[in-house]
Amino acid sequence: MKALRIFNLFGLALALNLATFSAQAQTASTGQVEDFSESAMVVEAAKFLGATAESMAEVMDNVFTQYGEPTAVIRGEEVGAAVVFGLRYGRGDVLFKNGQSHPIYWRGPSAGIDTGGNASKSFTLVYGTDNIEDLYRRIGGVDGSAFYIGGVAVSFLQRDQVVLAPIRVGVGFRAGVSVGYLKFTPQSGWFPF
Repeated sequence: MKALRIFNLFGLALALNLATFSAQAQTASTGQVEDFSESAMVVEAAKFLGATAESMAEVMDNVFTQYGEPTAVIRGEEVGAAVVFGLRYGRGDVLFKNGQSHPIYWRGPSAGIDTGGNASKSFTLVYGTDNIEDLYRRIGGVDGSAFYIGGVAVSFLQRDQVVLAPIRVGVGFRAGVSVGYLKFTPQSGWFPF
């Protein structure tokens, strides 16, 4: 019971931190991405996330080595918390190579050896689709990243040919390994399933 109360208080604190990230993200997310090359993504992600270009270059190098140039990016912010079972909520904009831009929201549960909470900005590389309808569904994955104050983390989600590589920079502490999915929709919602 005490753990549940602490979990709820921590969730409230994270929600308040999201307001700060939201204001920063709205300012930073205006404009299109002109170039989807690795060097352009390093600059865009570092600028949006407020991370150093050096740390972003390392992350991008790993992702580009595996998947190449993305077909779209999602710029947004999210909050999450977990004590064995976790939840994550986020919102942002999808920017496709062809210049299309769409709002997108995500939420989802997770389960595993995962504890803590975080509020983060997210820069997600999208692979395998140039159609927004392919993103509006549940996409699963394993998150084995660790969040530290000011830390950078990347994980992978996949469903059929669509692969997402969210790169997150946030505040808070969340460590462990969990399995779950994110449900992407065109409008916001609270029900995580």
